[in-house]
Amino acid sequence: MLSALRAEAAFAPESGIIRVMNHARASGKPIIPLVAGEGHQPTPQFICQAASDSLRAGETFYTYQKGLPELRQALSDYHKRHFDRDLVADRFIVTGSGMQAIQLCIQAVAGAGEEVLVPTPAWPNFAAALGVMGAKPVSVPMQFDSQSWALDIDALEAAITPKTRALFVNSPCNPTGWVADADLLNALLKFARKHDLWIIADEVYNRFFYSGARAPSFYDLMEADDKILFVNTFSKNWAMTGWRVGWISAPPALQQVFENLVQYSTSGVAAFMQRAAIAALNDGDSFVDAQVAYCHKGRDLVCDALEATGKIRLERPRGAFYLFFGLNDFPDTMELGIRLVDEVGVAMSPGEAFGPGGAGFMRMCFARDHDDLISATDGMTSWLAPSD
Repeated sequence: MLSALRAEAAFAPESGIIRVMNHARASGKPIIPLVAGEGHQPTPQFICQAASDSLRAGETFYTYQKGLPELRQALSDYHKRHFDRDLVADRFIVTGSGMQAIQLCIQAVAGAGEEVLVPTPAWPNFAAALGVMGAKPVSVPMQFDSQSWALDIDALEAAITPKTRALFVNSPCNPTGWVADADLLNALLKFARKHDLWIIADEVYNRFFYSGARAPSFYDLMEADDKILFVNTFSKNWAMTGWRVGWISAPPALQQVFENLVQYSTSGVAAFMQRAAIAALNDGDSFVDAQVAYCHKGRDLVCDALEATGKIRLERPRGAFYLFFGLNDFPDTMELGIRLVDEVGVAMSPGEAFGPGGAGFMRMCFARDHDDLISATDGMTSWLAPSD
């Protein structure tokens, strides 16, 4: 039966994240869930109310493929507030999740047999989405020197071939929490210009930055004609993971291209969900600030506890809401993820799920209830103790 399918679909890789998540669900016992990339808070009421009001008003019909004009303007206003850029509403295309935003950008820039450079460790869905499209993800492992993660421009140069079409940049990074500073972003932009590459910029965690109001961004450096496609989502900032609403920010000349791609995939995002997104953008800054502050405390809590064991190597993440840590005695973290569910009652993501650069590491989401984080790190500390 499988042989009758396209090979790219039939052999799309199983997610290591979902494998551990499913094992935890099937265990039948209480598990502290630190595996998925989401917090514990439900969507705020003011966002839900906007969706409810829209439904009661009868907004249940087909709507704009590019997104409601009011939402696209709200995105323009949001970027003016946080990036001090006058970006016209025509830059923004509303998508059915950040994942769909990534898929549409891949469809636009990389086809069968073409290549995209992907610094790893990286969220596995990007490489998998490339593979399903028939394109090739080219992993460029980042370096970890026991204190910090680093991306080497020379390694990117060495990975270039005549088939290279784009560079994927996720900063702040899922899973490592690495953040590209302004100098590195500038170097990456020069690299892309030199090789005439598209940059797909995943800045989903831009507000989750622990040294200022937001992380450095390609918005700070780009010129109008730069080939940069930004992908983003409402999932993280506004606790809307289950809503599946995202956006693309692209040069206005491409809006018809992306409208067409939306039309031939989902034909648009439900109007009531877009009304919720408008409320999030217009009225949700204080909620985001509170979430970031909460995650900052969670980061320090788990880092302090695990560093004290003396058995874990890590960089205290500068952004996002994940701790990516290594245990020297456990090189196979796929097996380790299953063991931690069974023996400690904690679910975390194995580093191998994030590409070659993630071998030997585990990802812990710290955007969770602080009592759960304390219980999880206490359990980890006790579990590690017998090897003393």
